[in-house]
Amino acid sequence: MAYQDAKLKIFSGNANPLLASEIANAVGVELGRCQIAHFRDGEVRVTLGESVRGCNVFLIQPTSAPVNEHLMELLITIDALKRASAKSINVVIPYYGYARQDRKARARDPITAKLVADLIQTAGASRLICMDLHAGQIQGFFNIPLDHLVAMPILSDYFLAKNLNDIVVVSPDLGGVTRARRLSERLGAPIAIIDKRRPAPNVAEVMNIIGDIAGKTAILIDDMIDTAGTIALAAEALMEKGAKEVYASCTHPVLSPPAIERLESAPIKELVVTNTIMIPPGKHSEKIVVLSVAEIIAESILRVHEMRSISEMFDT
Repeated sequence: MAYQDAKLKIFSGNANPLLASEIANAVGVELGRCQIAHFRDGEVRVTLGESVRGCNVFLIQPTSAPVNEHLMELLITIDALKRASAKSINVVIPYYGYARQDRKARARDPITAKLVADLIQTAGASRLICMDLHAGQIQGFFNIPLDHLVAMPILSDYFLAKNLNDIVVVSPDLGGVTRARRLSERLGAPIAIIDKRRPAPNVAEVMNIIGDIAGKTAILIDDMIDTAGTIALAAEALMEKGAKEVYASCTHPVLSPPAIERLESAPIKELVVTNTIMIPPGKHSEKIVVLSVAEIIAESILRVHEMRSISEMFDT
């Protein structure tokens, strides 16, 4: 059914047009006409193909790989919408890139999550809609409203439908305990924690497993999987400690090389992810199950446009 309010418009960048189309279909509008091309030297050129004057515009663009390219597309499109007199520019970033550098872990480190927040606000965004930020405190980097969506209901419903027995939800590190606890509450299962240290970026080393996992079906839960080193190492450690089988899940399938090779060789039965990031053909695997977040994002767009509560979506 078509949505009747012509003042709601949805546009998409090049990062995940399939998700944007799903969201637009769920809302009941057509995607706005927008051409994103390049000059010969690689500069991004954005051309809006329709009027947005006085409209509430929702721009869908995860800042996934190539991160810098998609980030510049986002910023330039925001600027185009601002200069075209959009009433509000609501930026939907299903995956927020540069989020892992959210504090100074060492002397002279940048805080890129804050830098990107400043760039988005300076470009002219009125509001952000994000999903499963790497760190919750990133919400505080913005001086504009930010609605933080979670994919937990989608992931938990999938595992509930599988009717697995003797489940234990496993956090791959101490920082993910809250996320694991939320999934465990939805599944009615205990949790376990892997105590690891990371001697260098994208390098993980399992230290200890806290909790009872012997003879159980382990479900590893994380916000993102990049090179899959942590998840693969965790799955091997769980099987060595007596787990019956291992599933893995995350919201954002970054899957940088050699992630697919590690997943194929790891003792993981399924990797359950969402489509916040578009998985190109070269990164597909029979182990990967992709769930759509389009309905949740579409509902949040309608609620923002109609000035209704977002939090009520997750109260049950």
